Amino acid sequence: MNSATVGKLLARGMVAGLLAGLLALVVAYFLGEPPTEAGIAYEAALSHEEGAELVSRAAQSTAGLATGILVYGVGLGGIAALAYCFALGRIGAFGPRATAALLSLGGLLAFSVAPFLKYPANPPAVSDPATISQRTTLYLLMVVLSVLLAVSAVILVKRLAPRLGNWNASVAAGAFFVLAVGLAYAFLPAVNEMPKDFPASVVWQFRVSALAIQATLWAGFGLVFGALAERLLEPRESGERIGAMEPGAVAPSS
Repeated sequence: MNSATVGKLLARGMVAGLLAGLLALVVAYFLGEPPTEAGIAYEAALSHEEGAELVSRAAQSTAGLATGILVYGVGLGGIAALAYCFALGRIGAFGPRATAALLSLGGLLAFSVAPFLKYPANPPAVSDPATISQRTTLYLLMVVLSVLLAVSAVILVKRLAPRLGNWNASVAAGAFFVLAVGLAYAFLPAVNEMPKDFPASVVWQFRVSALAIQATLWAGFGLVFGALAERLLEPRESGERIGAMEPGAVAPSS
């Protein structure tokens, strides 16, 4: 794959990330904002300090939310597109769309779900502001470990497949990933700052919405980027499929 193709895939990845971010924005607004508001209300009820807001809550829940998710989507799309360039043809005989789908599924599991299970997202008023640096460091460490272990599992599949077959190699690599992530869970310190009287339903709704946002983002990216990558990498095959679907299309004679 030459540098021009990589550049085109990078651009398409960022576009796919932007479109996926728009879908995730809808999920964040309708699923994530209600528990966020409930957390803010809980925090306000406990606080005796009054002061002017630097940024209004209305701006945070609209323009601020949109900016954050869309920028995140574009960045994620660019990084995932570069990973796609490396993975295409190296993880098996998969086409452009299938590779994009597998990459998105792996990204969701390694980049989002595995770290989330150790350090789940919490609504406002749950965490101590004094420990934000420590919590951020631990979460990023878990993300890095999870991604590296996922890459190691893919390499393990490639090494074991000639001797064990694809299915057995995949099962063995999956077991390795689960075991290694479990060890990381056991050795990394836990974070438990939940107030005793904080509504459990709000925490549950917030965490479900956080996972839904990530799932929407990765799924949207995989579907959009897979289609864009296929049109770039296999233009003739894509054109033939489209032409075959048109009424009155005639198969080319040999």
